[in-house]
Amino acid sequence: MLKIFNTLTRKKEEFVPLKAPQVTMYVCGPTVYNYIHIGNARSAVVFDTIRRYLQYRGYQVQFVSNFTDVDDKIIKAAREQELTPQQIVNKYIAAYQEDMAALNVLPATLNPRATENMTDIISFIEDLISKGYAYESAGDVYYRARKFAYYGQLSGQDIDDLELGASQRTNDMDTLKKEDPIDFALWKKAPTHEISWDSPWSKGRPGWHIECSVMATKYLGKTIDIHGGGEDLVFPHHENEIAQSETHTGQQFVRYWMHNGFVTIGSDNEKMSKSLGNFVTVHELLQQVDAQVLRLFMASTQYRRPIQYSDANLQEAQSNLQHLQTAAQNLSFRLQDDDFNEFNAQIQSQLEAIEQHFIAHMDDDFNVQNGLSDIYELMRLMNQYATAEQVNQKNINNLLDKFSELLQIFGIEFVTNPQLNHQIETLIQKRDAARDQKNFAESDALRDQLLKMGIILEDTPQGTRWRKK
Repeated sequence: MLKIFNTLTRKKEEFVPLKAPQVTMYVCGPTVYNYIHIGNARSAVVFDTIRRYLQYRGYQVQFVSNFTDVDDKIIKAAREQELTPQQIVNKYIAAYQEDMAALNVLPATLNPRATENMTDIISFIEDLISKGYAYESAGDVYYRARKFAYYGQLSGQDIDDLELGASQRTNDMDTLKKEDPIDFALWKKAPTHEISWDSPWSKGRPGWHIECSVMATKYLGKTIDIHGGGEDLVFPHHENEIAQSETHTGQQFVRYWMHNGFVTIGSDNEKMSKSLGNFVTVHELLQQVDAQVLRLFMASTQYRRPIQYSDANLQEAQSNLQHLQTAAQNLSFRLQDDDFNEFNAQIQSQLEAIEQHFIAHMDDDFNVQNGLSDIYELMRLMNQYATAEQVNQKNINNLLDKFSELLQIFGIEFVTNPQLNHQIETLIQKRDAARDQKNFAESDALRDQLLKMGIILEDTPQGTRWRKK
């Protein structure tokens, strides 16, 4: 039974989709004005892993993640780079998609853009005004947060504390326009000559929060199963989404709220963010670190916990990845045996027990650390079987297939190059022949040639095996 920690109720709840086996899932996407840093990427990897596990458990996931493509940061970046806002948006959406493909994040069912939904955004705001929950002020439109009975419930904050905090961080001009300091913007009048849209209130742009409410309900329905994002979005972004959406539809907006922990950096575990200037972009990092190493690093900590970015942790992920790949290669090598033994029921029983443990751990709010421990246990079983005197082809394939299936949940796939593999195997056969003929100079030369290709040889009683350096 799958249980998910719901941020709204602050407890683990049994996962019961609205229309099983279909699952609707919305995850807040990036504001596309720069390359994403690994803190942004962690959210994408977390919810991709969750999506993949849901699919493994038999659910059909409709996954929507938006692009915020109109924002002050985009306009500022356009000025600095002497491009149009649209050129900035297209540039960084392409970069984001390239980074996500490298990290093996599945494409979303849909990536809607705010600018493509402007008519719906304006209509949504008009409805909130007609219901008395929003009001126009000097060309801006604000939501009356205090009027929504459950405002503050998601973040667990008292309305009076929110009022005090809002008074401290709101500038004088905004305060003058608002009826209440905690009211938030649905529409903002745009400065002259900046990108804007006609509306009943002014030429302007939507507030950030309204975009996700509109796109989530438009593409997934009035009530969605899972809404995810980083924990920094709990307030005010997701708090405001709830207020807007439930006022508009009259129905529960989200059944399960999920939020991932931060990526931290340095000895003091400071949150990584662009505003603090302590970030590392995925675009830069992928030029130095294997994408699968980065993916395993980010996927190997339970999603609600913070994860520390460091060279040591990346090296640990690289070592773990190498062990996993070597186990698959070693067992695959035994498929070349000429004489297979009968099917080993004990090996199959051990395999099935490992998978059941994996499911139990992942069903507990996606406990990936324990889930990966089960995969490492499977790796040990594979290593043990790879050195057995006699093996069975079906046992080998069952082990390899399950190993691949479970690793794919974490976005890890061992892609091989058939042409390169053939070249390696040919050189190994020549070396084996040279050894049989006691031509050790030739044998050593072939080993050195393979080593230059990044291939390490291991001579075993079952034959010569190879792995990547």
